[in-house]
Amino acid sequence: MRVWHLAWPMILSNITVPLLGAVDTAVLGHLPSPEYLSGVAIGASVISMLLWAFGFLRMGTTSLVARSSDSGASWLLRALGLALLLGILLLLLASPLLPLVTQWMNASAEATPHARDYLQIRLLSAPIALANFALLGFFIGRQDSRAPLAILVTANLLNIVLDLVLILGLGMGARGAAWASVCADLCSFGMGWWLLRLRHRDTPQEMARVLRNTAFWPWQNIAPWLELLRINSDLFVRTCLLLFTLTFFTAQGAAQGDTVLAANAILLQLLMMTSYALDGFAHATESLVGQSVARKSMAQFRRTNRAAGGLALITAVGITAILVTGRFWILPLFTSIPEVLAAATTYYSWLCALPLVAVWSYQLDGVFIGAGKSRQMRDTMFIATVIVFLPCWWLTRQLGNTGIWFSLFLWFFARSIGLMVYFYNYTKKNYWL
Repeated sequence: MRVWHLAWPMILSNITVPLLGAVDTAVLGHLPSPEYLSGVAIGASVISMLLWAFGFLRMGTTSLVARSSDSGASWLLRALGLALLLGILLLLLASPLLPLVTQWMNASAEATPHARDYLQIRLLSAPIALANFALLGFFIGRQDSRAPLAILVTANLLNIVLDLVLILGLGMGARGAAWASVCADLCSFGMGWWLLRLRHRDTPQEMARVLRNTAFWPWQNIAPWLELLRINSDLFVRTCLLLFTLTFFTAQGAAQGDTVLAANAILLQLLMMTSYALDGFAHATESLVGQSVARKSMAQFRRTNRAAGGLALITAVGITAILVTGRFWILPLFTSIPEVLAAATTYYSWLCALPLVAVWSYQLDGVFIGAGKSRQMRDTMFIATVIVFLPCWWLTRQLGNTGIWFSLFLWFFARSIGLMVYFYNYTKKNYWL
């Protein structure tokens, strides 16, 4: 019951994240030309790569706070400081590289201006977006799944409303989608800070005390900062490999034309919705596994994984059933362009098969994050990307988009198998504690 109590708010809040992208896709997909959807698909892929490369700020903060013996205020402060620094660097360094990025993504001449407009605007909120990762990580680490639900639902509903107003109402196209997302980032941070003061009243006061303590600063006590960098560096490499794969996938679709790119964008949005839904159980696992490690309780560790794994599998089966039975009404929700709809239908079977294969990669990520075993996640992702995905893509290039989807399927499969092997060996040797 504890797993479900923590998981259901995370499932609902996680679904709102890809739902936001799905609304962007659906609104742009009903405009007269696919170039708007193609431009935002490229821009959204690039901004996801840039921002989610720093997703370790969420995962690392969750792991450290869950295993902390106090309120976790000092870890939140360190994560927020790192987020601000990285966000400013990203804003300053990424903007001059946008022409090269869109060229690498194989954007068509028609889609390129929309992609650049989207990216230039979205980068404005980079520091706030990274700070939001740290706040969400803190709440999950404290086993407060209601706060992320309130933050993400409110911010994404605002984004959806602004999408409709700016894109359809004011005709701003890709720029409207970007400004809507910037406003959502600002809303997320403001609400996150308000909920921190409301639901964890001891934490702001503790943060103030920590800042006044000279032992907090790295030149006085370097050990906690090195621990933050250690776990975050592994997660950074792992996340970069993940985002490289998804961005490479999008780029290869773009090389086959705007129609295939738009179709893949729709299917990826649906894949993200299933991924984020299943991640709800992984987030619950993170905090509970972190707690069991801190208490050195192998019994709690086993109970958590049995409950979370069973619920995740049941959910994956349910998602697959919905996708299979709803194939004739789900895709028309996203586009009315006949050629895009036909292309998406051709590759829809791959989407239906992925939840049952990918569920273990999501779920076991939660176990390794909670236990602070970030190196194993990094190594598994490296094998899946460099040894499985890229060679498979190279060998199946003649199959076109089918080869790309087959490579992505094997990538998820390799991630799941790799983490299963680590999990089995570590459990057998009682290595978790």
